[in-house]
Amino acid sequence: MKSNTKIDKQIERKTNPILKNIVILAKKNEKWKPIAEVLASPRSNKVAINLDEIDKHAKLGDTIVVPGKVLGTGKITKKIKMVAFAISEQAAEKLKKEKCEIVTMEKEIKENPQAQGVKILRWTQ
Repeated sequence: MKSNTKIDKQIERKTNPILKNIVILAKKNEKWKPIAEVLASPRSNKVAINLDEIDKHAKLGDTIVVPGKVLGTGKITKKIKMVAFAISEQAAEKLKKEKCEIVTMEKEIKENPQAQGVKILRWTQ
């Protein structure tokens, strides 16, 4: 696990204010700190997950958090709550078609500080 000092040094180099805000919010809470660690990392370590991979690991009603981008390859067959730093247009359309809820990462961290019922998917494809 990274220290808060290491995360602070890494986010100094980031230029996206939304990303910086999410990392600052996430690192303050131990339950969300893994998200801060991934988002503060260099871009080459970013996560990109296709819908079919999410569908394999999700159960009906799960809250899935992706500290990276959700891509539109495959399809989703379960109604879930999707929280991600970025979602491609194609993935967003497919999620909406299945009546999945799409929530910003910042909102989820504020509304669910204990990360209850959250599954974090953070492997890269």
